[in-house]
Amino acid sequence: MIATGSDEFSERLAQRIGEFIVASDAASARSQQVAIGPSEVGEPCERQLSYRMLAWPQTNDRHDPIAAIIGTGFHMWMAEKFAARQVDIGGGVLRYAIEEKVTVREGYTQESTLRGSADLYDRLARLNYDWKLVGVSSLDKYRRQGPGEKYRVQAHLYGLGQENAGQAPDRVVVVFIARHHELKVHVWSEPYDRSVAEAALARLDHIRQRVLDLDPEAHPERWHQIPMAERPNCRFCPWLRPGSTDLSQGCPGANNEAKSTQLEALIA
Repeated sequence: MIATGSDEFSERLAQRIGEFIVASDAASARSQQVAIGPSEVGEPCERQLSYRMLAWPQTNDRHDPIAAIIGTGFHMWMAEKFAARQVDIGGGVLRYAIEEKVTVREGYTQESTLRGSADLYDRLARLNYDWKLVGVSSLDKYRRQGPGEKYRVQAHLYGLGQENAGQAPDRVVVVFIARHHELKVHVWSEPYDRSVAEAALARLDHIRQRVLDLDPEAHPERWHQIPMAERPNCRFCPWLRPGSTDLSQGCPGANNEAKSTQLEALIA
């Protein structure tokens, strides 16, 4: 958080407002969510998911909630606008399912159950929409390189959730909208494929089983056996701790992993 003011009073006030925003976000239902949600399943970093599964203490003090807060406000705005254009498509069936909870998988335990809130499902067009409010450079990246595996997996997981709810989705859609002074929109979509969602769930179960087998809570030295992604996005990972040589105290990140491993070996 960066807080500045035009004088000493204004600077203190800016600091207090910033602290209020951070604290309020930390107390929100989104921030306190315990179970892994559809938006996290496709995370390419197995180590990050493992920390998440164990609710490991977070170490990255660079986490900034403002992007998520703005995104939440945009989702609310879109929900309101689609509710205003809601229509009956026959037999009392409404065209739009707006911010409705769906069950992607009903498990035998809380950990294996996967639920989430789908942004928008159009029953007439048979499309599941996911809104993503992003920076301009990110929008350009998604336009050139596609949505990435994390967002692609999330889209198909919600497609499966809609199918489980009795819908018949034809396509999944991710709408990228830039936080910019002019409107920039990029849409990625592809036919809904149940196998994409099922493969992601199988991977999640594999990672969870590895965590159980290694038991890093009792054997913290085994964290090194849980790999990072080939190209992890470390900057805003909640468990990033640059320079860390003890993965139970945080991950040094991709650029420092080899150095930290070598240093740990020397210390041992």
